[in-house]
Amino acid sequence: MAESAHQGSHGGSPKSWLAVIIIIAGFTVGGVGLTLGPSWITFWVGAGICAVGGVVALLVDIFSDVIIDAPRVMPEREHRSPFEHHELPQH
Repeated sequence: MAESAHQGSHGGSPKSWLAVIIIIAGFTVGGVGLTLGPSWITFWVGAGICAVGGVVALLVDIFSDVIIDAPRVMPEREHRSPFEHHELPQH
């Protein structure tokens, strides 16, 4: 895979966000087409927009935006749940 130019960020590149916005717009158009009628022409236009967004995503190599960080090691902490049964100390 290609190296991403923005190492250390999970935000993605503007090119990748453009592809995502196109796909979301297509999904929205298709959803509106289904809820209004359904209008199958509008639905298929939305599906086509999603397909165009998918092609754009492949062209801008959207999968290279995934940044894999080193595993995070977090120490275990004691946790007391209010649902656990605790013995009350007797006086």
